[in-house]
Amino acid sequence: MDTATHMLRTGRRGALFEIDMGFRDLRASFQRIGLAWSLAWHDVVSRYRGSILGPFWITLSMGLMVAGIGLLNARLFNASLHDFIPFVAMGIVFFGAISGIINEGCDTFVQASSMLSQTSLPMFTFVWRTVFRNAINLGHNLVIIVAVLIYFGYWRTMNLPVAVLGLLFLFVNAAWAGMLAAIASARFRDIPQIVISVMQFAIFMTPVFWQPSRLGANHAILEFNPFNHMLEAVRAPLMGEQAAPHTYAFLALMAVIGWTLTFAVFTRTRRRIVHYL
Repeated sequence: MDTATHMLRTGRRGALFEIDMGFRDLRASFQRIGLAWSLAWHDVVSRYRGSILGPFWITLSMGLMVAGIGLLNARLFNASLHDFIPFVAMGIVFFGAISGIINEGCDTFVQASSMLSQTSLPMFTFVWRTVFRNAINLGHNLVIIVAVLIYFGYWRTMNLPVAVLGLLFLFVNAAWAGMLAAIASARFRDIPQIVISVMQFAIFMTPVFWQPSRLGANHAILEFNPFNHMLEAVRAPLMGEQAAPHTYAFLALMAVIGWTLTFAVFTRTRRRIVHYL
């Protein structure tokens, strides 16, 4: 056996070993999913300890934002309050969940550096911790959505099961993006600033404060904007409408490609992440 063949086989064995270890980490994280939930709950409680309203301060500020932007932009765009305020409310709340998972994902491994260096906990545990923490925050902010659906009568026509499916797609895709940001941020500490800037740009390029009809059908900003599809999969059924069929195909394909890429990066960097920290 020549040297090149030996190196090739060694490389393949090493790659297969890293993939196997990555799957072991993933399986172990599911076995300790309760720990991830407990850590997320502790994060929320600790953040608002001593506060009167706790995380509902975020809900209150978001509700004021919805009212202010909804009333102002409805007047500027000459839109019906019945259609525009629920549209903006859902856009702000659900985009807030997406940006929360991705932005806070940058600090997933950095904040857990002491635990990662002193224990053998699965790294995926801390990814689920970030996702659960933002799911808890979203749970508080759903008060706004429920109020809007009831006040404007959309509860009569909404398709809740399809909206839940869309919400699942939202979390699945936001989770891999948050994990990819976590890995990159562990290595390069200026990544969080870049991610925050990208998300700030994305909110204005996504139909959150404006309606898609302003651009017309099949516009590139809508068709190739992943955040638009993530929002539309949840918002459309809640407003008694149907999201375009290709929206779900887009999100499913994005989830497969995104998680495949993220897992590949994770398996190659898994052993180095602790040293990056």
